[in-house]
Amino acid sequence: MTTFRRRFAEWRPPSLKRATLWVSQWFSKTAAFESPRVAAMASPHMQQPSFLLASLKADSMNKPFAQRCQDLVKVIEDFPAKELHTIFPWLVESIFGSLDGVLAGWNLRSLQGRVSPVEYSVAMEFLDPGGGPMMKLVYKLQAEDYKFDFPVSYLPGPVKASIQERVLPDSPLYHNKVQLPAPGGLGLHLALNPFEYYMFFFALSLITQKPLPGALHIRTSDCAYFILVDRYLSWFLPTEGSVLPPLSSSPGGPSPSPAPRTPAMPFASYGLHHTSLLKRHVSHQTSVNADPASHEIWRSETLLQVFVEMWLHHYSLEMYQKMQSPHAKESFMPSEEHVLAVRLLLKHLHAFSNSLRPEQASPSAHSHAASPLEEFKRAAVPRFVQQKLYLFLQHCFGHWPLDASFRAVLEMWLSYLQPWRYAPEKQALSSDSQARGVSERWAPFVQENLLIYTKLFLGFLSRALRTDLVSPKNALMVFRVAKVFAQPNLAEMIQRGEALGPELRKLVIPHRQHRLFTAPTFTGSFLSSWPPAVTDASFKVKSHVYSLEGQDCKYTPMFGPEVRALVLRLAQLITQAKQTAKSLSDQYGESTAGRPFLSWLGFYPTDTNGSYPGNDLDEMGQDSVRKTDEYLEKALEYLCQVFRLSEAQLAQLTLALGTAQDENGKKQLPDCVVGEDGLILTPLGRYQIIKGLRRFDIEYQGDSELQPIRSYEIASLVRLLFRLSSAINHRFAGQMAALCSRADFLGSFCRYHLLEPGLSGRRLLSPVGRGRAANRARGPRLSLRFLGSYRTLLTLLLAFFVASLFCVGPLLCALLLVLGYVLYAVAMTLLTERGKLHQL
Repeated sequence: MTTFRRRFAEWRPPSLKRATLWVSQWFSKTAAFESPRVAAMASPHMQQPSFLLASLKADSMNKPFAQRCQDLVKVIEDFPAKELHTIFPWLVESIFGSLDGVLAGWNLRSLQGRVSPVEYSVAMEFLDPGGGPMMKLVYKLQAEDYKFDFPVSYLPGPVKASIQERVLPDSPLYHNKVQLPAPGGLGLHLALNPFEYYMFFFALSLITQKPLPGALHIRTSDCAYFILVDRYLSWFLPTEGSVLPPLSSSPGGPSPSPAPRTPAMPFASYGLHHTSLLKRHVSHQTSVNADPASHEIWRSETLLQVFVEMWLHHYSLEMYQKMQSPHAKESFMPSEEHVLAVRLLLKHLHAFSNSLRPEQASPSAHSHAASPLEEFKRAAVPRFVQQKLYLFLQHCFGHWPLDASFRAVLEMWLSYLQPWRYAPEKQALSSDSQARGVSERWAPFVQENLLIYTKLFLGFLSRALRTDLVSPKNALMVFRVAKVFAQPNLAEMIQRGEALGPELRKLVIPHRQHRLFTAPTFTGSFLSSWPPAVTDASFKVKSHVYSLEGQDCKYTPMFGPEVRALVLRLAQLITQAKQTAKSLSDQYGESTAGRPFLSWLGFYPTDTNGSYPGNDLDEMGQDSVRKTDEYLEKALEYLCQVFRLSEAQLAQLTLALGTAQDENGKKQLPDCVVGEDGLILTPLGRYQIIKGLRRFDIEYQGDSELQPIRSYEIASLVRLLFRLSSAINHRFAGQMAALCSRADFLGSFCRYHLLEPGLSGRRLLSPVGRGRAANRARGPRLSLRFLGSYRTLLTLLLAFFVASLFCVGPLLCALLLVLGYVLYAVAMTLLTERGKLHQL
């Protein structure tokens, strides 16, 4: 044995395969003369578990990704669970990254098939839920009932706070798992089975791992992580069949369900500080049922609860009520990727729940004949998702920035509101049945989720009233919400749901009973411990409102006078935004048509003033104006359908906008008074600017030679031309002044080229002081800045190229261009002088 220790201390692992072979050969040679006790310990699969881990860590630093995965596959197949359990925590962390975000793992959120096809295919095959090596390892360890410690400090905020206060969280996912810290050991931690441990890391990596700097432009739907989420949901929450796929990858038959684990600390029921109940619960464990169908349901329950807890349970009802205060600090803000993953979960849950056969979906068709998976389909959304999703959406609606990124939250909300979109019979619907709208089959769902329809619609209204609806992206969001709520029969369902509980505050809802949950056993224990479904529709609506808002809730009806007034305000803003978009379109057309012909060739100063800097219309052009008008027109039509707004009300809104127009058809300036230093805004003018009713058109009125260099100009050439023109102006200033002072045609010709248009000829568009405006008069000067434009140089090159096709040389072509411009300048000089005579 001494010889073995000396050789092992001097050994450096060149590779896993050769190292394993070396150890096996050494043990076979020394087994003959070692003592029987040492020889019994000398099996390569029973000794030195840290040696395997050290070899894998060394290979992870030296070998390419594909080779490392091949070695891992062989290790998982060849080694027993007793040695594999030592490498399992390291392997999970190396894949999904560390919980503190320091180690990135495999960067699954940045891994794409079209960018890294080899690494992508290897990773997807390794982590595949239907027989991938990683799942084989999980089931292999599951069969031996190993437990792994997960620190409580990395759990979502409400769960962590509850456990640290010795109060057991409401979710059965944590029951029989919380462990007190041992002396000198870790802090509070959960004892998880391998499947739970793997799923905890997989779900939390979406939050703890930050995207790489170069991953900002990656499409989320193409990333390995989100494709894996979809595969896991499809595998463990199947939409076809009544049982889950068998554990075909586990050795020696199916693995047993994780055994109940007695907690080592006293807990009270969630929200009630009374410890004796749970102590009695721990001492009375439930019996085990050997039904093979219910034996498999715990994987589906675990997957769903892990995703819901890690992705949605970041806000409790008490925390949500505190967050309504304007002085409350934000606790957790999800990312856009986080929201997209939740939307994927909700869409699959709708498909999962809707896969029930019609005779099984009704509450009367209960339950002794249904399989555990079918029972789980019926209970998944209302019992595990609804409350946490509502609080999650409430926080997003109240704290998300007022920009276009809110579209992700909006689509997640709308996906949950429309379970009929994911029903299996949706593809078989004819156009006639689609015209009839939402089926009465979905009335119970609308009633059970009434607040998610009505309260969140009110939250969206408050956001829409604060956004710039001239922006096409914001207009699209209003259109999407209005279109969803305008589906035939949906508004009537919501009204009937509100009518079921007109006096919500008079109903006394009994306190929820203490829920006794255990770890997953052969029975669907998470389901069996819930009370039976409530069949009374009125009681169901009222209990739904109380469970989500608390006993002191104040419900605002969606079709009441308060919400109707907000809808009228939104309709007024939509009408105003349509007029603003139309005026911008007209202004864009006039500015385009009013440019001189040679401005397209670069021989005329380009307008550097944006037409509407408040939104993205300038970036998208005329097409975005058309889209904005279409979205707002349809949104207004849908809102009129939902809330029954009449044409007379819309006409009154149009007259009340206050966007009066002057004699030229242009929008007036905000209300001002003339002071010594120019225009001064009145309180009415400030109100008009804040509400977007009127505005000043801000434009550059300084020295055109000193304005910032534009993106369409060559910076070095502009600076060089400025020095050259400055030298010419300084050298010939007297001669240019004398020429411009002449009263003949030559003087007019020079004034047209050497003098800028006076401020007296401009329309006053902003409150500029008269004294400052008068000081801007400048003498005659030459400007060569137009020669620094890319467009000018490209136009000249194109002209020379076309001339060469007709055998015209460069010198003659330049002479023709100069002659053509001189003729154009003579004509413009004559027209300008004639216009001045008419003005006199």
